[in-house]
This record gives sequence, structure tokens and C-alpha cells, in this order.
Amino acid sequence: MDKRFSSLEIPQGVIASAFQCALDAAESFRGSTAPNPPVGCAVLDSRGEILAVAAHERAGTAHAEAKALAACREARTLARAHTLIVTLEPCNHSGRTPPCCDAILGSPVRHVWIGSRDPNPDVPGGGAQRLANAGLVVSEISTIAPDLFRKSESLIAPFAKRARTGLPWISIKQALDEEGSMVPPPGEKTFTSRASLLLAHQLRKRSDAIITGSGTVLADSPYFTVRHVPDHPEKRRTLIVLDRRRRVPRSWLARAATRG
Repeated sequence: MDKRFSSLEIPQGVIASAFQCALDAAESFRGSTAPNPPVGCAVLDSRGEILAVAAHERAGTAHAEAKALAACREARTLARAHTLIVTLEPCNHSGRTPPCCDAILGSPVRHVWIGSRDPNPDVPGGGAQRLANAGLVVSEISTIAPDLFRKSESLIAPFAKRARTGLPWISIKQALDEEGSMVPPPGEKTFTSRASLLLAHQLRKRSDAIITGSGTVLADSPYFTVRHVPDHPEKRRTLIVLDRRRRVPRSWLARAATRG
């Protein structure tokens, strides 16, 4: 960091704690922001007090940085905004919403901490560079908290893979008993623990599409809905059934279509 800006520094422990708050905010919307990545943001004053925490909630709505700064404006604390912490490099391009760099440069913020760099090669990036060129101090969380950087990378992993390769991020859910069988005991639909069910439905909550085979449908007549954890409101998922012999009844397909 440039020594000219030493007066802008907030203790690293405070920065790390605020970054975790931004991660937690983003995590709560993981799975609801496609095709955008989940992003969280926190705004601090010069003493390190958190003025606002926000997250991007859905494509087409305000990004985390703009939303957090708007919350400060509404609370009449924007004049105190000093440091902005965000889990992903602020965008420097227009899409459905204006560039987040514009919102930051239009605020009193003088120091920006970022988690992951924008992995998308198809957009004119350079958000961090633009902020630095405008005189703001730009720091990366990896320099003081590598564990938080890894969390920010994990948060955007599906988005990053899609941006870099054009391929989807795939999670495989498979339950095996001690003998390696996937077949539950007679009269039961599962043999997994409560913790396993929670994990499976957390993964389903994050997913935009679900793939299954006709054998599973015929054996279990599953719903493929999110249960055990609260789902994102109005979230719709694509259900893909591998059924080359067309064994799945139309009645089940019709029911599945209404459940989303």
C-alpha cells in the first residue's frame, strides 16, 4: 500500500471481520443471481464502523456496491463512507445496471478492498485499475486474509468456470451405503442422515438446473423441490430427465413442470 495513504488504514482485523460480513450477505443469495455471480459489499467509516452491508440479489437489480451505498444515502450516513469492501472486483461496464465504479467514484469512499478479480474475459474490465487511476487506494483481501480470499473464489466458482470455459459448474449428489449400494432399504426412499439431506438441499437451492435419470423417477417418483432449507422466492429451475426409452409417465412430467 502507498505510504501516502497510511492515514486511510483501518486495522486488518476490522477489515477481515467486515469482509466476512460481505461474504455472509452474498452467501444468502447464492443460487438466485444467475447469470450474475453472488456478490456482497460492506461500507465502513474511518473508524471501521460498518455503515451498510448489502448483496446482489437477482440479475437486473442493483449490484452489491450500488445497493450498499444507496443504503448509506437513505440512512444519511453516506458522508461518513470511507472504505468499501466487496467480494468481487467492481464492474467497469454497463449491462442491465450502470458500472459499479461509477457509484463508488460518486461517493466519498477513498479505500476499496476487493476479494476476487473479475474472471469474465468478455467484458471490458479494469474496475480496480479505474478506481486506482482515480486516486482511490485499492487493496486485495488476499494480502491480509488468504482464507477469506479462498472463500470469495469459492463463492464465484460456478460463474468463473462459465466465464472462462463456457461450461457449466456441475455438482453430483450421490448417496451410498456401507456396501456401496444406492438402493435404500425396502419401504424407504433414503438412508441418508439429516446432515446429508440438508447438504443435498443446499446444493439444490444453488442450482439452476437438475439432471436425473428415468430409473430414479420410476423408482422414487421424486419432487426435486427444495425442502429442509428455505428456497429463493420465485426461483425456477430447469429439470432435465434422461429417458431415451421414454419410460417416464406424462403425468409425472406434467406434475414436475408445475413444481418448477
